[in-house]
Amino acid sequence: MEIVNSNCAALSNYEVMVHLQKLKDGKTKNKGQLATITYETLQYLENTPCNFQTPENIEECLKALDAYGLSKTEKLMMINTPPTTALEIQLMIEESEERLSEEQVEEILQLLTQHFPHLLKEQNEAEERSFDS
Repeated sequence: MEIVNSNCAALSNYEVMVHLQKLKDGKTKNKGQLATITYETLQYLENTPCNFQTPENIEECLKALDAYGLSKTEKLMMINTPPTTALEIQLMIEESEERLSEEQVEEILQLLTQHFPHLLKEQNEAEERSFDS
């Protein structure tokens, strides 16, 4: 992925992480505040779902989400923070009750799990914590 025109579109967390990694690994070392911001942002992003994503699974997921009539912003939110429950989808999609049926919401959840397998692990860990409580 290459940033051609930085003012043209919103970037996903994955794209930001890759760009910052290239900056960090570059021959010229950043100094001062830029180095700190780069380091701290990378530390944060490496602990988010984007660390497990690839350009291929992001692209495939976006193509699959086209069938649901979602806006670019809604798709971007789903890529950056993939929802694991219907409630999270309601929070991400404007007027989701009118735009999506319950079946479509379940299809979207399955689609996201299919393209981002790390979500299954997170769901299982969350269920184990709720049982332990």
